[in-house]
Amino acid sequence: MRHQKKGKKLGRTAAPRKALFRSLVTSFVIYEKIKTTQAKAKALRPIAEKMITLAKKDTLHNRRQALKVLYVEDAVKKLFEVIGPRYKERNGGYTRIVKLMPRKNDGAEMAILELVEDKE
Repeated sequence: MRHQKKGKKLGRTAAPRKALFRSLVTSFVIYEKIKTTQAKAKALRPIAEKMITLAKKDTLHNRRQALKVLYVEDAVKKLFEVIGPRYKERNGGYTRIVKLMPRKNDGAEMAILELVEDKE
């Protein structure tokens, strides 16, 4: 029985999977858009949303929490100085997954994970 076993394994053990997510979310914060497989995008979305929610309130504790996940200090700086204030008034739903054509090599379903722009 799979009680409380949420999330996809993505063909990896726990440590490589955690490293993959940290790398993807760091790239996502830096570039604000990444192209990856649908499975990875769907698994990454909650982590990215939590990082943006942390960045809405700029405290030392929140910065240290973000540093535990993000690899690059410049990504943390951008998260708290650019992305966090942009979504200050929004209650969740900061990202969007846009489906693309399958990858030519292996037929994997591809997607773009991007930030939603506010209409202000």
